[in-house]
Amino acid sequence: MSADLERMKVQVRRFYAVLWDARDKAAIPSVLHEDCAFRGSLGDEKRGHAGFAEYVDRVHAALGEYRCSIRDLVAEGDRVFARMRFAGIHRGEFLGYPPTGERIAWDGCALFTFRGERIAEVWVLGDLKGLERRLEAARR
Repeated sequence: MSADLERMKVQVRRFYAVLWDARDKAAIPSVLHEDCAFRGSLGDEKRGHAGFAEYVDRVHAALGEYRCSIRDLVAEGDRVFARMRFAGIHRGEFLGYPPTGERIAWDGCALFTFRGERIAEVWVLGDLKGLERRLEAARR
């Protein structure tokens, strides 16, 4: 694998480990391009560092101990595809569901497009139907 493709995979790992799991907003400029476009599973489209940070805060407010686990990474050209597992403790309103206190998890994937060394675009798709079934079951 070329060094460029491996560097992109390292940045995607940092995106999840540092920006999401550790919630280190100071690291955002080193990972994301300043005008990055982020489209999350929740349907929100955010642009720039502040928009992305707001989305992370919203997810963490609803899901305590939120973690992202990378299952697969594939890199080609200027893109990286990640197959993921997302998990957390449902502590705040999420997808219209009141907090249940239950640990929830769902699968998803993300496509990252790079501009230079940093991520310029992220498009995430999660199994929200499966997640809603889990939230509904936890509510009963």
